[in-house]
Amino acid sequence: MPGIVIIGVQWGDEGKGKATDLLGERTEWVVKFNGGNNAGHTVVIGDEKYALHLLPSGILSPGVTPVIGNGVVVDLEVLFQEIEALESRGIDTSKLKISANAHIITQAHRTLDKVQERFLGKRQIGTTGRGIGPAYADKISRVGIRIQDLFDESILRQKVEGALDQKNHLLVKIFNRRAITVDEIVDDLLSYAERVRPMVVDASLLLDEALARDEVVVFEAGQATMLDIDHGTYPFVTSSSATAGGAATGSGVGPNRLDRIVGIVKAYTTRVGAGPFPTELFDEQGEWLRQQGFEFGTTTGRSRRVGWYDAPITRYATRINGITDLVVTKLDVLTGLEEIPVCVAYEVNGERIDEVPVNQSDFHHAKPIYENYPGWSEDITGARTFEELPQTAQDYILKLEEMSGTRISVIGVGPGRDQVIVRHDLVD
Repeated sequence: MPGIVIIGVQWGDEGKGKATDLLGERTEWVVKFNGGNNAGHTVVIGDEKYALHLLPSGILSPGVTPVIGNGVVVDLEVLFQEIEALESRGIDTSKLKISANAHIITQAHRTLDKVQERFLGKRQIGTTGRGIGPAYADKISRVGIRIQDLFDESILRQKVEGALDQKNHLLVKIFNRRAITVDEIVDDLLSYAERVRPMVVDASLLLDEALARDEVVVFEAGQATMLDIDHGTYPFVTSSSATAGGAATGSGVGPNRLDRIVGIVKAYTTRVGAGPFPTELFDEQGEWLRQQGFEFGTTTGRSRRVGWYDAPITRYATRINGITDLVVTKLDVLTGLEEIPVCVAYEVNGERIDEVPVNQSDFHHAKPIYENYPGWSEDITGARTFEELPQTAQDYILKLEEMSGTRISVIGVGPGRDQVIVRHDLVD
C-alpha cells in the first residue's frame, strides 16, 4: 500500500505536518502537491520546533526524499530562506527535488496580491499577500513562468514580457502603482537558476518509478478541504486543489496509485481569513480554546478563528476525498472542559440540515445544532493507548467516529511527535 494522501478536513492548520512526520520512518518519499508558502506546518521533534511553509514536512525525516510537485507555486526567495534556516540547524536538505513543471511566484504576483486585496475593501478574502492567487491565475491564463524556464534566458525573457504586459496596465492605471520592469523580474529569477538546477527533476517519472518499486510515497496537501478551489467555501478559498484529487494532478501520478486517503481533523475547529464558519465562538470559551491550543498562524502569526467540532464538515470531507482514515489532533486541548459541544447538524431558514448546504448563502447563515458530551479533567498527554484515555475522552472519540463516516485511526494527545495514540496502522 505505497500511495498515501494526507489532506486537511477543515480549513487548514489541523496538524498535517505531524501526521506526515508520524509516517516518516516508513516513508521513502514525501510530496507536496499544491499551494505555496501561504500555508505552514509546525513539527515538534524533541525540544525543537520547526515551522515549514514551502518545503514538504518530510524534509525533517532522515531517509526521506522530499518533492515539490508541479501543482505547487514556488517563491524562490522563500525556498532558499527555508533551506538555509534548516541547514543552520543541522538538517540535511540535499535530497530535495522540485518538479520542472512547478510554477514560480514573482515580485509582480506579490505586488498584485496585496493591492488587489486592499482594493476589495469589505469584500476581502483574507489572502496572505504572498502572490499565490496571482501566480495560479497566470498558470490558468497560460502566461505563467515555470521552473524549467529559468534555464533558457531568451524564453524566460519572452514569458516575463508577456506576463507583465497586462499587469503593468493594472498597476499603473487602476492601482496607481509604478510599473515593474522586465529586467527586474528576469534578473531576480536568474539569480536563483544555478542554485535550483540540481534539484529540478521529472517528478512524475521519479514518483512513478518509486511506486512501481512498492516504496511508500506520502502526498501532503497544503491548506484543506474547505479551502479547496472547487469544493471549499468559495470565494473564501485558496487557489489550488487541496483535496485528494489534487494529489494526482499536482504530482503527475495516476489516481489509481493512491491507496489510502488520510484526513486530518482537529478535535475542535479553526480557520484563518474571511468566510463562513458556523461553529465560530466569539466568547470567553473561544478565547480559552485559542490560548489552550495556541491557535496562531504558522505563516502569518494571525489569531485563528476558533469553534467547536463540526461533524457535517467531516462527513463532507470524507465523501469529497474518499477518506479511509482520520487522524484527530489536539484532543488534549479540550482537557478541563465539563461539557464539549459538537455540531451535529445545521438550522437553515428554520429547517434542520444534516449535511453541508450546497448553497453558499445557506451555509453562511447556517446555525449549528449542538449535542453536548461530558468532558474530562485528567492529563491525557502521556496516554499511548486508547484504553489509557479517560472513559469520557474515549466516548467523545467514538462519537466523532460514528458521525464522520470513516474510522479514527490516530489520536494526537500533545504537540510532540511521539504524543499519539495509534488505533489502526496508516501504512499496513
